[in-house]
Amino acid sequence: MPRLRPTPPAPAAPLPRPRRPAARWLAVALLLGLLGGGVYYARHAVQLNRYARRAWATLTRKGLTGREKTPLLAGFSVHGIDVSAYQGRIDWTEVARHAVRFAFIKASEGVRLQDPRFARNWRGAQAAGICRGAYHYFSPNRGGAEQARLFIRTVPLRPGDLPPVLDVEASQFHDVAVMRREMATWLRLVEAHYGVRPILYSNHGFYRRHLAGHFDDYPLWLAHYEVERPTLPPGKWIIWQHSDEAYVPGIRGTVDFNVFQGSYAALLALRVPLAPAPAPAGARR
Repeated sequence: MPRLRPTPPAPAAPLPRPRRPAARWLAVALLLGLLGGGVYYARHAVQLNRYARRAWATLTRKGLTGREKTPLLAGFSVHGIDVSAYQGRIDWTEVARHAVRFAFIKASEGVRLQDPRFARNWRGAQAAGICRGAYHYFSPNRGGAEQARLFIRTVPLRPGDLPPVLDVEASQFHDVAVMRREMATWLRLVEAHYGVRPILYSNHGFYRRHLAGHFDDYPLWLAHYEVERPTLPPGKWIIWQHSDEAYVPGIRGTVDFNVFQGSYAALLALRVPLAPAPAPAGARR
């Protein structure tokens, strides 16, 4: 008799694959994140693009030559810059060759900080024939009198210089009324010391939220980017900072670009007044 071969067992049915709810939730979260990121970018694209450009400019700064040039803003005849230690060493003679008529130079911040390059920039701008001015970065939670004393100790403002500037834009403050009161103290003390009304600097959003209607007696220097013209009426501001990522030959890296609303003669009329000439000997009284 032939030997019976054992019947091989039937293959077992495949086990069902275990569900992976975690993977599904991860995919959903990723999709929602992408949608949320897209919505956020659509709402803040201008500002995010500016941050990206400035970050790229900072990373590539060592590769710049100091000869890069941003075209002047059309429709204005008086162009200027503002600088601090961030710009590094500045070739002021080269800057003056490229239609820069005025420069505001950071002098101090808060109650202790003096810009380490202020004295060098102060002398360099004057030697190059650029109309110069100085600014103080205001710390809203510190006393206005103490900050005014620091600025006065730092800045040897002379007749023929542009008025002092109070830069107010730091948003970390405890009480807006207290901030305004300390600002008023700084403005009053500095005006009494130099004999000229200071200029108030702020960006568009901060000014509209916290300062509009409170310091209208002071000339306004307004920072407002990515717009054809400031939305504030022309009678509200005298200087417009239209870019904080411009290039000017003589500066290796980006710099703030400004225009004055008016003629060069009108700009000069803002300066600290010159001392009156002495009366001729023997003149009648």
